[in-house]
Amino acid sequence: MSDRTITHIRQHGPRHEHIERYVWVNDVGAGDASDKATMIDWMEKGGSVYVETGGDRVPVGVVRPHVGEPYLRSHADGKWTNDLLALPRF
Repeated sequence: MSDRTITHIRQHGPRHEHIERYVWVNDVGAGDASDKATMIDWMEKGGSVYVETGGDRVPVGVVRPHVGEPYLRSHADGKWTNDLLALPRF
């Protein structure tokens, strides 16, 4: 399973929970767009997802809130970050 790097997002509100689609490329140069549920399912099956910021590769994890649906968020240096929200929109 190749790694995926998210390059663009589509969201319907201001927070991570509102991101509904992700454009990504894999480590062999192929790419596509996936909805939130598909990305989470792919990660739960062992796929790794990243976002690039300032030349660094930051891992993306699944957040499972007590209330609401799971969503993706970047995680660097032991804390959740806003790198996904800084990506271009499509």
